[in-house]
Amino acid sequence: MKIGHGPATVIGRRGALCGARLKVRNVPEPVPASTLRARGCGAAPRPVREAFLFWKMRSETILAAPGYWRIFLAVLAGTLVSGPASAASAAASRDALDAAQNEASQPVSRWITDEVGRRVAIPAEIRRIVTLSPDLTETVYALGLDERLVGNTSECDRPAAAKSKPHVGEPLNPSLEAIATLRPDLVLASTSINRLETARALERLGIPVYTCDPHTVRGMLDSIRHLAELLGASPQGTAVVARLEERLGAVQARLASEPVVHVLFVVWTDPLITIGQNTFLADALRWAGAESVAISKQNWPQVNLEELVRLQPEYIVFAGHGAETAATELADLRARAVWKDLAAVRAGRVVDIGEEAVRPSPGLVDAIEELARELHPEAFAEKSEIRNSKNETRLALQPMGETHEECRLCVR
Repeated sequence: MKIGHGPATVIGRRGALCGARLKVRNVPEPVPASTLRARGCGAAPRPVREAFLFWKMRSETILAAPGYWRIFLAVLAGTLVSGPASAASAAASRDALDAAQNEASQPVSRWITDEVGRRVAIPAEIRRIVTLSPDLTETVYALGLDERLVGNTSECDRPAAAKSKPHVGEPLNPSLEAIATLRPDLVLASTSINRLETARALERLGIPVYTCDPHTVRGMLDSIRHLAELLGASPQGTAVVARLEERLGAVQARLASEPVVHVLFVVWTDPLITIGQNTFLADALRWAGAESVAISKQNWPQVNLEELVRLQPEYIVFAGHGAETAATELADLRARAVWKDLAAVRAGRVVDIGEEAVRPSPGLVDAIEELARELHPEAFAEKSEIRNSKNETRLALQPMGETHEECRLCVR
């Protein structure tokens, strides 16, 4: 079984700002170039001095711009001249300085606060994105921004088109060199699988990193909104979230009168590791009409087999490769000591809902719908199917020749 997430994949401060709105602040406006020229003295232009006055007064602001070296070299090209400056060269110098000033006066960066509370300076316009987790890759595609995605990880396989993007390594230990080579405007990371050390290392290279930190299904929806706003795609984000909320609402309507099913969600079998109460996986179970039998404040608690026998879950839930592997997993459990004595295993109540369940992304709603159908099949059966099933039962219990009129209609 391949999960792709585990107890050592936590980054930054958790949950404090999961639902916070993005805070954006522009860099202070630069000093106009005309002010610098007005402070010069003497009749003749002094281009060399102007260049260094410009650098001295503008360095802090210009350094924030991704292309500040290009601006600086443009200024030098127009100002560092040898010998006495002619009128033409002085005019060229002023034109170059004005052009550089106009470009530099545009918003070069903005400050935002990510979901773990870190202040991050990002470019005003984000054209090149690298994602370091599968859930964020899926979200970028859901927002229709896949053309901006210049790289992702080897674990990014949803949608299928994501596999063709350049890979920067594994989510837990991506190649910093590969990321830098792709020249991203922004790197997206997730507490669900990435490490704090990766974000810090990228920041030391001057590459901004925005980290998502969803702990619930609604937190996942909030992360989609945040990313859409961050990437200039708010309308798309609103539409994606609205569709997901509609589907979740439909599931809740179906389960309104259904009893909660107690399950064991298996992260790892040997040793047995399950999920804690405060993970987005535990919340996803609740949306599917289920509840974990393990009660723990730890995100990934270990459970001994004797305790498992005492808990007696109604269903065993895996997140691997979907229904195609459920039969294999059931056969494996029936061959294991202790496991084979569980009522759920004896009755064959083992469900595999696929890897979408362990990714806080739009695909998580697919997993919730699938699990809800597996645990509450009657709630999702069409009314006509339920009526026919009840009529068939009544027919089987009635003596021959005593069929009611309404049942005759059903038989036809």
